[in-house]
Amino acid sequence: MILTPAHCDLFNRPFFQFSQLKKYTPETIPQLKEDYKSAWQDWQAIIKQVSSNLVQENPQFAAPHIERWCNGWQVRTHFFAYFKYEQHRNDAAILSVLLNRRRLTVSLDWHCYKADRSTIALQQYNQWTDNLNRQQYADFDIWQGSEDEYADYQTLKMQPENTFVPQNAEDFYCIGKHLERDTIQQYDSAEWITKQIQALTPLYEQCFQAA
Repeated sequence: MILTPAHCDLFNRPFFQFSQLKKYTPETIPQLKEDYKSAWQDWQAIIKQVSSNLVQENPQFAAPHIERWCNGWQVRTHFFAYFKYEQHRNDAAILSVLLNRRRLTVSLDWHCYKADRSTIALQQYNQWTDNLNRQQYADFDIWQGSEDEYADYQTLKMQPENTFVPQNAEDFYCIGKHLERDTIQQYDSAEWITKQIQALTPLYEQCFQAA
């Protein structure tokens, strides 16, 4: 299964809330639902293949969380899934996979919605930046968690040393790679996602080291 520009284009629309769709373009709703369901089934199949790939090499991975294509009152502005180790299921550090209208992204991220239940604090998550191997991750992008998901990010090699120091208690960084819309179909999606998660796994593990 390969993601294509059409999968990204699904999210390139003016309205996502059903209330708006019913008001302005009610005739489009049946086809919109079918388009979303079909694209999401592709997405689900790819994420499940990634899960199978990961577990073969590293049985610590739990089953992925795959966000549904709608939440009852709106269709999604992107597709989202994440991976964790089974032993860290309740923690907010995640290896996330996100598809939006611009690109496919795989990253190490802090899942803010889970922070209140996490057994590690944000300070521990930020440990992944300690002694970061700049040569190994030179071609990975690093960005602040507060930045927009459609923003332009810089690779590690383009950023100066000692950049990734949180300025306050709520600051954190993400690190990952992207496939832009126009190049996404040139890669085996499951294989590419698997490769990036495997590369980021050592940093994920570092989040759980004793402080």
